[in-house]
Amino acid sequence: MNNFSNRVTAMQASPIRKLVPFATAAKADGVKVYHLNIGQPDIKTPRGFFDAVKNFDDEVLEYAVSQGIPELIEALQDYYKTYDMHFDKDELLITNGGSEALLFAMMATCDPGDKLLIPEPFYTNYNGFGQCINVGVAPITTKAENGFHLPSKEEILSKIDDKVKAILLSNPGNPTGAIYSKEELEMIAEIAIEKDLWIISDEVYREFVYDGLEYTSFGNLKQVEDRVIIIDSVSKRYSACGARIGSIASKNKELIAQIMKLCQGRLCVPTLEQIGAVELYKTPVSYFKEVNDEYRKRRDVLYSELMKVDGVICEKPTGAFYIVAKLPVDNAEDFVKWMLTEFRVDNETVMATPAEGFYATPGLGRDEIRLAYILKEEDLRKAAKILKEGLEAYVKLNK
Repeated sequence: MNNFSNRVTAMQASPIRKLVPFATAAKADGVKVYHLNIGQPDIKTPRGFFDAVKNFDDEVLEYAVSQGIPELIEALQDYYKTYDMHFDKDELLITNGGSEALLFAMMATCDPGDKLLIPEPFYTNYNGFGQCINVGVAPITTKAENGFHLPSKEEILSKIDDKVKAILLSNPGNPTGAIYSKEELEMIAEIAIEKDLWIISDEVYREFVYDGLEYTSFGNLKQVEDRVIIIDSVSKRYSACGARIGSIASKNKELIAQIMKLCQGRLCVPTLEQIGAVELYKTPVSYFKEVNDEYRKRRDVLYSELMKVDGVICEKPTGAFYIVAKLPVDNAEDFVKWMLTEFRVDNETVMATPAEGFYATPGLGRDEIRLAYILKEEDLRKAAKILKEGLEAYVKLNK
């Protein structure tokens, strides 16, 4: 049988994971592969999560309520207050990771055939989730040369037609590491009001802001609070990717009531993970300072090595833990494959992610890669030097 649905066959394979077989083959040959291709932090998960799960001693593991357990809703309320965002209990929903939050937000705001306005390059699953519910992408192209910041209001308006129902963006950005200024957010807010659009704001990297920059959330813009949907997750914030705890926050109570029907349809989010997540949200603020300092050092290590290669174009990212770099190559995917199959330094190599899959516009990103600086500093220094040497050798080989 191969009568698959158009919906599933239209979905792209993950560009982050599609080259894993090449890395697996290299490892089978005894090669050490430094993974800079996936955003899996090596920072220790706060101990409170594990302690809370271990201390669970009820005799029956029951369904949780569809909204999320009350203790976690209250913990989220307290967390948002630290950012001067104040949500009532009926303005919050707990989801199976940020992924379900994104999917539910799309389903609640778009019908089949509608489109999402998204700055590219973007998190690849924005397109994947859209494809599975027949929602398209209207891309706003941003460029490495100006740090992937937004173009003019006029250019953005030119991308909007009557099929566009929402603006979706990640701030801080995945894969770019860009942080949008308050002025950029105000511009998006103006556009959303003028064109009557929802704003789906993916803020899962909210804490990862460097160089003394000030971070603004769409949740702080009162003029659009009725059309803002905030997507959140504990995955990267607390290095708890496997917990699969996300959330949706919106001051639009009717929207939350509509999305609740989707939450009821999938019954509930796992109870034990919610219990653990309550403790994550009690983590001291000092945790973020330590983590930020570590990621800033890692960013500087990787960026400095990239900048030693002639022809690399990359502005230093100011948020999240990713770098998108334009390389002096014709095809970044071929380069990544070559690194995994041909290039070795002391029997070690590096895996990056080709960036073409982060774009909706055909042909864009073919000469770019995304790198995640998630390894400890010692390993990252080795990986950065191997990447630099490999890129220099590849460019020379292909002249």
